[in-house]
Amino acid sequence: MKLSEIAKILGGELVGDGDVEVEKVSEIQNASKGDITFIANPKYEKFFETTEASAVIVGKNFSRRREDVSLIMVDEPYYAFVKVLKLLNPPVELLPKGIHPTAVIAGSAVLGRDVRIGANVVVGERAKIGDNTVIMPGVVIGDDVEIGNDVLIYPNVTIYHRCKIGNRVIIHSGTVVGSDGFGFVPRPDGTYEKIPQVGIVVIEDDVEIGSNCSIDRATLGETVIKRGAKLDNLIQIAHNVVIGENTVIAAQTGIAGSTKIGKNCVLAGQVGIVGHIEIADRTTIAAQSGVSKSITEPGKVYFGYPAREHSVALRIEGAIRQLPELIKEFRELKEKFEKIISKG
Repeated sequence: MKLSEIAKILGGELVGDGDVEVEKVSEIQNASKGDITFIANPKYEKFFETTEASAVIVGKNFSRRREDVSLIMVDEPYYAFVKVLKLLNPPVELLPKGIHPTAVIAGSAVLGRDVRIGANVVVGERAKIGDNTVIMPGVVIGDDVEIGNDVLIYPNVTIYHRCKIGNRVIIHSGTVVGSDGFGFVPRPDGTYEKIPQVGIVVIEDDVEIGSNCSIDRATLGETVIKRGAKLDNLIQIAHNVVIGENTVIAAQTGIAGSTKIGKNCVLAGQVGIVGHIEIADRTTIAAQSGVSKSITEPGKVYFGYPAREHSVALRIEGAIRQLPELIKEFRELKEKFEKIISKG
């Protein structure tokens, strides 16, 4: 595709040769002739002088120039890069049309138009699968499950009975939706009685869930992943948790039961959140933080264990770093004081 065509699609300003043929998208430091790349972070500007790419997507304030490298100048280089990535890499056909002969589909299940089902898939009684949905090999769909239109479910996903999946949802390999919540009540003799987990999981439209996640069904009611939320790999969502719209959660995060996360929140990697609390909208929680109580004010950044507001946590971290020197000074003062006392 000619660079001038790409610039037109992006609505960007073309600087240089618009007749350059672009073949693929590459990282700026590894690009070669015919590639297009991008600079969204200033720390990558150093690679501009040495890149072999034919074209670079940059911000409108980018001032560097090379005669042999064309530019497309846009407001948001990273977003433009994503559009070009999709443009030059159209979706591939993951499964042929139709249902694989080894799939086991209950007679009462309802399949929409143009559904694609791979080898060794199991679809339970009364399950409903929407139009254009793709179900890869080894997926197990329980009884009374409802799956919307244009859903993509990768191999070896398990969706337990009665759970509901919205439209345009993507679920990656190994994820389990609707397993029992971790609920037990102690008996007088010290053993445990299992609490029946009779609720469901609801995953709303446009959610993406990474591989090997566990999303537990509610004890009563619903565990809900709301519209547009994005979950990384290896995430634990306990019973009755609610994840707000467009919230992003990174890998190895665990959220205990009945906690409610607001919309447009960012939870970085390995965050731990206790149960029965609420996190306000637009909250950012830094990696490896432990949240032990509700966060009520929206739009704040928290980190640490226990998690504290950013400015407070920084002061505490600074004080901790000074402790060795303070202890040393204290010991020296103590010795001087003891000498003075001993002299009478």
